Amino acid sequence: MKRVVSIGAHALDAELMGGPYLIKAASRGDKCTFVHMTRGERGNKAKDPAEYGKQLEKEMQAVAKQMGTDAFWIGYPAGNLPAGEQIIADWMTYLRKEKVTTVITHWRGSLHPRHVLCHDTVTEAVVRLRKEGQNIDLYYGENCEDLNGFISQLYVPFDEEILQTWLRGLREYELFRGGVLSVPYYDYYTTISKIRAIEQSIESYAKTLMHSPHTVEEL
Repeated sequence: MKRVVSIGAHALDAELMGGPYLIKAASRGDKCTFVHMTRGERGNKAKDPAEYGKQLEKEMQAVAKQMGTDAFWIGYPAGNLPAGEQIIADWMTYLRKEKVTTVITHWRGSLHPRHVLCHDTVTEAVVRLRKEGQNIDLYYGENCEDLNGFISQLYVPFDEEILQTWLRGLREYELFRGGVLSVPYYDYYTTISKIRAIEQSIESYAKTLMHSPHTVEEL
């Protein structure tokens, strides 16, 4: 059994990057978790951050339940993260404790500084754990905010049932539904999933990943 995590900088990121793969993996018996570096509680200008943070915690769990996984927030408040070395140490503690075998996280070419920080710290944590002997496969997920230099290298096909499970889960977030920002998440991710499938003559849909330079597992 694999131990799979998708790590995002804010609530919604992990599910957008790794949702279809984690749904597939969980359905075949792998233990899967959406991990959040921060909740992103400062992102809703209409709500107090403390109030919105509690809402996001509930939404994280609801999303994970819909997708057959679980969710974990590492505990950092938005806008008040510790130094990079501490974040790396915390990721190492979590990944070591959970015996993680597969990690999906942000690609570095992002317009968002927190996404870059998440990429850098998770990547360094995985590199150090490999030196300790823990075998972890590392992938970078496609995210509409992280496209500078992103290359679609691995295609994960999925069917209509998984698409609807993914969307049903994502809709648990007010953010995804358009109640916080005007970003057309639904339109973008449904369209790009079809385009990625067309690129490889895959029927239905596909999610793409980029891998770090090492021998990767069979998805």
